[in-house]
Amino acid sequence: MLKRMLLLFVTVSAAWPVLPNLQPAYGAPRSISTNAHAAAVIDVQSGRILYSQMGDEPNKIASLTKIMTAIVAIENGNLADNVKAGKAAVGKEGSSIYLQLGEEMSLHHLLYGLMLRSGNDAATAIAEHVGGSEEGFVHLMNEKAAWLGLENSHFMNPHGLDHPEHYASANDMARLTAYALRNPVFQEIVKTRIKKVPNPHDPWDYTWANKNKMLAMYEGADGVKTGYTKQARRCLVSSATRGGQQIAVVTLNDGDDWADHRSLLDWAFENFPLAELSRSGQKIADTTYEASGMLRYPLADDEPSQVRRKLVVTDPASVDYALGERGRLEFYLGEERIGAVPLKDAPPAAPSSATPQARAAMAGAASTGASETFLLALTRVVQGLLGAGVVRW
Repeated sequence: MLKRMLLLFVTVSAAWPVLPNLQPAYGAPRSISTNAHAAAVIDVQSGRILYSQMGDEPNKIASLTKIMTAIVAIENGNLADNVKAGKAAVGKEGSSIYLQLGEEMSLHHLLYGLMLRSGNDAATAIAEHVGGSEEGFVHLMNEKAAWLGLENSHFMNPHGLDHPEHYASANDMARLTAYALRNPVFQEIVKTRIKKVPNPHDPWDYTWANKNKMLAMYEGADGVKTGYTKQARRCLVSSATRGGQQIAVVTLNDGDDWADHRSLLDWAFENFPLAELSRSGQKIADTTYEASGMLRYPLADDEPSQVRRKLVVTDPASVDYALGERGRLEFYLGEERIGAVPLKDAPPAAPSSATPQARAAMAGAASTGASETFLLALTRVVQGLLGAGVVRW
């Protein structure tokens, strides 16, 4: 439904005078470098890229590909489905969970084999089941990449083995990872350190240990994927959560990736903490509205003073207004819109300074006034009915 809106531009001081976590500028974040050919750091919830080194350059990404494989399978498949391993899956070169021909395993369990052990056989089996064929699944991968706006990425397979036309940029991988981490199934899988899965061929279960050492090396680490091929070299995506903020880091072709990821995560948490731009119930100055949601956004020390706000008020004649929508407060950093919160009517302020006797008197007056209004209206209705001859004394 198209909304008819009245736009009202307001200044920081006039529209939103109370911003408790926005501090004066102290300076830009300290610089940081890595051993990677390309790298990116992203705040997961907001999607803001906090650091980029050769971030838009297409590169080989090895098994980081499986981040896309997993999210496409989760969104397009049925986790309870049994997936049968075919010849293409069983014969796939590279890392493996050692599926046997004809072996069946649930899609959900296969996803653990895909992400914890980086099984290329798992990737192929998943692709054939969800996409109808490996080619059909790759089509879904590229559709998802286009939908996410990943302009420097192209996929040719679900496992990441080197191919001249299979690539992605660090920034694209960061955006893809942030999107995937917002999916609870994906997040649960990639933060798992050890997974046991029923084994149909032996009396013991499969036991898969996650190859991602960051889960044990870094406080708050909760994902996501390792990768390596001879051409891509060492690739890694990691994530960690502290104080309600989740950060993801991507490095491509990095011989010292574990150390670089620890440094980049520390740098991001230190230099881009979440600033509270809005809290639920906060009143908007010079209006009768209040915010009906919270908004937090990662800001460097020198950025709070650059945030501006725009009040967009719903047309009182619109259906949205009748449904209680009063508008929204939008937030901009430079020319980029970084978020918005919906507005609702603020409750009337209670006369807190009045004495109990005065409040009782006012309540009585209100009650008397309401009763008098009701009696007056009733009298008029009766008079109207008498005049029309509908009723008689």
